[in-house]
Amino acid sequence: MSKLTTEERNALPDNAFALPGRRYPIPDATHARDALARASEMLHRGNLTQEEYDTIHAKAEDVLRRERM
Repeated sequence: MSKLTTEERNALPDNAFALPGRRYPIPDATHARDALARASEMLHRGNLTQEEYDTIHAKAEDVLRRERM
């Protein structure tokens, strides 16, 4: 899993996160893939709603699509 330092995470704009509260950082493809994996795990554990999962999935896929261009 990719690591962001506290300083790096704090420097990210709010739109670099998939969920409000600066949850699930997705500033690049590596973090987007990690977010997809963690979100799936958290959904199955009951720690995310389906709506939160869908939001993370859509935003992460958008980051991945942009990185491929």
